[in-house]
Amino acid sequence: MNIDLIKAQAEVDTLIDANHLDDESSRVPQIHNKYLCILMDEKIILESLDSKLKILRRDKWLYYSGKLSEAELKRKGWEPFELNILKQDIDRFIDSDLDIINCGTKVFLQKEKVNYVESVVKLISNKIWNIRASIDWIKFTQGQ
Repeated sequence: MNIDLIKAQAEVDTLIDANHLDDESSRVPQIHNKYLCILMDEKIILESLDSKLKILRRDKWLYYSGKLSEAELKRKGWEPFELNILKQDIDRFIDSDLDIINCGTKVFLQKEKVNYVESVVKLISNKIWNIRASIDWIKFTQGQ
């Protein structure tokens, strides 16, 4: 799900209509479930991206160490790596590889999305307490 869409929905779903606290209170479980489902889906995507990054790092290690076969290079669409580099320097090449950087950026963005949805779930969980505080405030201001 697009982060901007999640933000827009969260902005609406976290509001409390002070004139209809009873309706707001009854909607909390539905909204909570909605964001738990979104969170689960986003965590699955994160795990998939993380696995792809690990596989790509392994393949790039094989590539930079010269251990990929010609057939494998051709299948991946990579040119043969002509330099002989020290084993200790392979990580430097991997970390600066554009494929690794792009995949790492996707993982980072997905982690940020998961963190945001986790925060929304916490806000929704606390919504019932905010509603209760609003009800108590109304009672107090009316002298009850």
